[in-house]
Amino acid sequence: MQKLLLLGDEAIAQAAIDAGMSGVYAYPGTPSTEVTEYVRSSREAREKGIVATWCANEKTAAETALGMSYAGRRTMTCMKHVGLNVAADAFINSSITGANGGIIFLVADDPSMHSSQNEQDSRFYGKFAMIPILEPSNQQEAYNMVHYGFDLSEKFQIPVMIRITTRLAHSRAGVVRKSSHEQNKVGLPENLRQFVLLPAIARKQYKMLVDNQPAFLKESEESAFNTYLPGKDKSLGIIACGLAYNYLIENFPERDIPFPVVKVQQYPLPEKHIRRLYEECDSLLVLEDGYPIVEEMVKGFLNLGKPIKGRLDGTIPRTGELNPNIVGAGLGFEQEETLDVPSLVAARPPSLCKGCSHIDSFTALNEVLEIYGRGRVFSDIGCYTLSALPPYESINSCVDMGASITMAKGAADAGLVPAIAVIGDSTFTHSGMTGLLDAVNDKSNITVIILDNSTTGMTGGQPSSALGKIEDICKGIGVDEDHIRVLKPLRKHHEENVQIMKEEIEYNGVSVVIPRRECIQTLNKRMRDKFKEKAKAAGK
Repeated sequence: MQKLLLLGDEAIAQAAIDAGMSGVYAYPGTPSTEVTEYVRSSREAREKGIVATWCANEKTAAETALGMSYAGRRTMTCMKHVGLNVAADAFINSSITGANGGIIFLVADDPSMHSSQNEQDSRFYGKFAMIPILEPSNQQEAYNMVHYGFDLSEKFQIPVMIRITTRLAHSRAGVVRKSSHEQNKVGLPENLRQFVLLPAIARKQYKMLVDNQPAFLKESEESAFNTYLPGKDKSLGIIACGLAYNYLIENFPERDIPFPVVKVQQYPLPEKHIRRLYEECDSLLVLEDGYPIVEEMVKGFLNLGKPIKGRLDGTIPRTGELNPNIVGAGLGFEQEETLDVPSLVAARPPSLCKGCSHIDSFTALNEVLEIYGRGRVFSDIGCYTLSALPPYESINSCVDMGASITMAKGAADAGLVPAIAVIGDSTFTHSGMTGLLDAVNDKSNITVIILDNSTTGMTGGQPSSALGKIEDICKGIGVDEDHIRVLKPLRKHHEENVQIMKEEIEYNGVSVVIPRRECIQTLNKRMRDKFKEKAKAAGK
């Protein structure tokens, strides 16, 4: 079969195409974005009629995927770990509705918070939902697990989670493709009440979920993805989860690990393998990229006196992602001292792009704030969050998607005047609209600045669900039309923009200011593509 050099995200996307997926639904979020990008740009996916859609948020994406599963088709929904928080209502309840066509929740965690607000470990959600979880250690396994995941989902009529982390998502390796699977035909569930979670039905469905736990465990213990690797040195037994196995073998150049190892890549945790390891070895070391979830579980059912080491006892650092050096230190190997490299170039913190429309928006806002003082601007997640840094230092919060408007409302309710929210166009339709509705209903004294750069800029310029709709959305929610103001964030309009912001901040009620100018990056790309098209046409 064909061999491709793929990112982990791309391996998952190609596997889904090959495994007969009919649709993928997502909201962009690093490090999961490239899965959907790959499907959207794949000619093969287009020829197969695979739907690949950027949705308003992760909840709508998960629910749409669940609808496709209801209709009997294979589907996937992709998100980063904090996106799973947004999709949690649909995700948790989908374990009770079950599946018809195979459905995979692809969740990309971000240990060390390279581009995230926290280090949250999605395996906790999967365990909470009581569904099977797959965790690959390399790109080929990620590819294979998608095929297996769809089969597993349809075998037990249950959603399946595939959990990856940043390093796997964004590193490349050769991947051998499998033969393609035909897409399922549309077919309704045998039980047409299966997805109706009225209490009487949900209780039966929940009992089925609980009754299936032994079958899930048996599947995990017999899975080729969970393996017991014998070793001669029984002083230590190692449990290596997902990508942590790669870091382990990097400490043994010949891949000759002297200690017994249980390689865990499918959950529920394979208890038989781990009990065998515990019985044979003097102590255990748990290696996992993320929270100490396996370490806690092992201590729960094997707390019989032998040492179990990992993140909880400090053998492995409690925070941050794993790497080979950390694993080596945990094994007791002496680590080479690193050389202090002289700083030849000053550190350069992230900053707004040159020509970014947000620069002019925050320059105007900062001038208005000189009247009132700082500490009054609640912001959100996007490129504009960088305005917390010098030279702007404009914003005072960034908690989760959509929180700028609701936090501004709460501060206004507390008596803070003025209370200003700053939110991006894509984030506004993701989860800002409901907060604006609360503010309108309560006649809150807040000003909402919706920075409209016509794209989802932070993750690479995906389409924005808000494009061309913001004013109508605000009117529909109930904002007074006279207090929905659009401005052009350009230096030549600075005085006018300052005046508009000042007027709306002074207004006692809900007002919306929309600075609108296309993202400089998508503009440049659009102009380059236009030039290439002209050059191609001229060449003909």
